[in-house]
Amino acid sequence: MSNSRLREEALKYHLGDRAGKIEVRPTKPLKTQKDLSLAYTPGVAEVSLVLAEDPKTAYKYTAKGNLVAVVSNGTAVLGLGNIGALASKPVMEGKGNLFKTFADIDVFDIEVNETDPDKLVDIIASLEPTFGGINLEDIKAPECFYIEEKLREKMNIPVFHDDQHGTAVISGAALLNALEITGKDISKCKLVVNGAGAAGVACAKFYMTLGIRKENIIMLDSRGVIYKGREAGMNKYKEFFAVDTDARTLEEALEGADIFLGVSKANVLTEEMVKRMSDKPIIFAMANPDPEITYDRAKNANPNVIMGTGRSDYPNQINNVLAFPFLFRGALDTLATQINDEMMMAAAKALAQLAKEDVPESVLKAYGVENLKFGPEYILPKPFDPRALFYVAPAVAEAAIKSGVAQIDESEFDLEEYKEQLRERLDKTKSVTRYIYNKAKSDPKRVVFTETTDANILRAVESSLEEGTVKPIFIGARSFTREDVAKRIKELGLKESMLDKIEFIDPLYYDKTQKYAEMLYEDRKRKGITRKEATYIMEHRPNYFAAMMVKNGDADSMIIGETYNYPAGVRPVLTVLDKEEGSVVAGLYVMIIKNKIYVFADTTVNINPTSEELVVIAKEAACFYEDLTDNKAVVAMLSFSNFGSNNQEEAKKVRRAVDILKEKHPEIVVDGEIQANVAVDRDLIDQFYPFSDLANKNVNVLIFPNLDAANIAYKLLYKMGGAYPIGPILVGLKQSAHVLEMGSTSSMIQDMIAIASFDAQRKGCK
Repeated sequence: MSNSRLREEALKYHLGDRAGKIEVRPTKPLKTQKDLSLAYTPGVAEVSLVLAEDPKTAYKYTAKGNLVAVVSNGTAVLGLGNIGALASKPVMEGKGNLFKTFADIDVFDIEVNETDPDKLVDIIASLEPTFGGINLEDIKAPECFYIEEKLREKMNIPVFHDDQHGTAVISGAALLNALEITGKDISKCKLVVNGAGAAGVACAKFYMTLGIRKENIIMLDSRGVIYKGREAGMNKYKEFFAVDTDARTLEEALEGADIFLGVSKANVLTEEMVKRMSDKPIIFAMANPDPEITYDRAKNANPNVIMGTGRSDYPNQINNVLAFPFLFRGALDTLATQINDEMMMAAAKALAQLAKEDVPESVLKAYGVENLKFGPEYILPKPFDPRALFYVAPAVAEAAIKSGVAQIDESEFDLEEYKEQLRERLDKTKSVTRYIYNKAKSDPKRVVFTETTDANILRAVESSLEEGTVKPIFIGARSFTREDVAKRIKELGLKESMLDKIEFIDPLYYDKTQKYAEMLYEDRKRKGITRKEATYIMEHRPNYFAAMMVKNGDADSMIIGETYNYPAGVRPVLTVLDKEEGSVVAGLYVMIIKNKIYVFADTTVNINPTSEELVVIAKEAACFYEDLTDNKAVVAMLSFSNFGSNNQEEAKKVRRAVDILKEKHPEIVVDGEIQANVAVDRDLIDQFYPFSDLANKNVNVLIFPNLDAANIAYKLLYKMGGAYPIGPILVGLKQSAHVLEMGSTSSMIQDMIAIASFDAQRKGCK
């Protein structure tokens, strides 16, 4: 992409609907006079008095505990140099975006027109009452070292210079894994650092805490090797790394070196220099936007090299976004007074460990690959790996407590509970889905799967086994073997140990296959099926076989449909399984909207149900909601009409259904016909329809008049309204069975596995 093209797109991106990349939003309601009196005068004075008595309560009653200042004076902006404080603002806003997106930390970006280090220290230190932490950014060396040192002395909140320590933590994590892969002893490794600025000095010092010996480090600046006795261009930070050596150039310094760390400029490392390094060299070439040597040239010089850069188009991107949001998250949540070496070490080790774990589907899709597995081409998690928060922040929080810089003690900190809080902080649906998962875990059921080599199914089963929500059964036909699944699991980089928790069944060799065939024949012989055909279906059509297992109680539930269209997937279920007496098979979706559970029906099965069918669907949906949530269902029967405002046949159909439902099932709270916008707005109902049975209640079950309305509504809410769907869920059957929508993601399937176990539990209770 040309510079002119990049500039055009970047300017357009920053222009948008409103200028810049950040805004401030209130977190409390401000709609009434009462709200105003609490948010401001006179109510706010009471809060101020509490803070004056006990300053620590600021973390409880104000945003201080989740607010970080990103501060720059613009003297070292990216690779652009000293372009001034104002020109740094787009970068600082971007930093704020990263804090919020990756760790839900709020940011004020503060650009200061001050280059005098002492004055800048005074300005920043005076901001302590406002913030829970200070992130210094793009301040040139060596002043940045002095500024951070002085602020750490003056301030009682974390001060962190990301250009130094963020780079150190990320590259340190990469180094730990690279050393493990190459089998090198860190205490014996020779390190060459090209670049003696903020990042180079901080990385070298951090690597020393990891085990690099100081005498094994050679550092270079623009004048060459920093050696003892050199006078030109020296300062106390460079003097710390001055060594006795005859080497004066990068080429000479690299002779036999194990590790090269580049934080300098493009193309200073040549292929010949790489060849002078030891076998299996480790090269972190982090100059931006172009590294000290390209990935291809380094590999050409030595195929055994483990290579990392700052670029996303090469393997092993060393990106600070994997560190600073999570370091601050752990520090803020423990009220830490600083971010110390122990916390940074914990972050590096957590990131190194995360790179060894199976990579979720969302990350693979984001990077357009089918598999990522720990090795020379994958030594660090990807920047968009959502698990980094749950790995790094808890490790940092623990280290803060154990090292004594936290203002909470160990008795106030529950690690597992903290991890759950982090998940819910980043994904508000987790608090609701966790409730569903806990129900499933209370009695995990035997669930049958037939698409047993599908990547999304396997990933979902692996996660569900770890959660403890399922006992999986895999069905295959013809040449199906356990080895086929094992091979696919290995290809996807999943845990091979999951194989031991899966029951494998091949219908050709199963002792009940003929019994199933006879049952199918007896049930369908007057619908055109022969005994031979029934046998063939049981032996060669896994979906029918799975349904027959569920019907006979040899499995508790089934999940199919990931690779089928919905009608094809649901056909064997409706053919084999039994309906509840007097019921209608229907499809529900659990919709999580603004942290609340709703049930939508019928979203997948009945195209234009009659009034009588709507009654049964509403009863099933209400029952499912109450079993799932242990709360009372409040059912709205939807239409384009409000309580007789329109007399078209479609409105009358819904009106009749409401009358029948109230007569047959007076225990169900229901009303209609009612428009969707009114049904979900309690104030509107109370104001205009106070006579309704829905008045003074919050509707949680929505019954749509036909499949068009229901299907369109849930899909629009999912794609455009931020709703989180779980489904489709089949109701109206005596047994539990569920048909996925084609192309469901692994996380959706994992949710459905939890639903399948829960649904099988409730079927067993009836």
